[in-house]
Amino acid sequence: MSTFGSKRLVVGAHYGLRDWLAQRITAVLMALFTLVLLARFLMPGELGYDHWAAIFAPQWMKLLTFVTIIALAYHAWVGVRDIWMDYVQPVGIRLALQVFSLVWLVACAGWAIQVLWRL
Repeated sequence: MSTFGSKRLVVGAHYGLRDWLAQRITAVLMALFTLVLLARFLMPGELGYDHWAAIFAPQWMKLLTFVTIIALAYHAWVGVRDIWMDYVQPVGIRLALQVFSLVWLVACAGWAIQVLWRL
């Protein structure tokens, strides 16, 4: 056993690469969804509820929208969680903000999915 030098102790959550990659993948998915939605929106027809309902009528569009809602919620969670971890020092306040943010995002995603399946 050596008695000189320092032994490096690496600690942390190791979220870096995984979160960076998740942010990029979800962003690409949301951009793809936006392009598909724009293409369907620009198709001929009178603007109104019937036009919007027709956009989301096919099952593949509902599935793409569902996946995008989940991706958006995860994308937002990663970003907000990082903000709380970087800028809120008291652990109790940070945990409360993270729990509130997570509950809010799940509720918003649930509401959006409920609206989607009503169309």
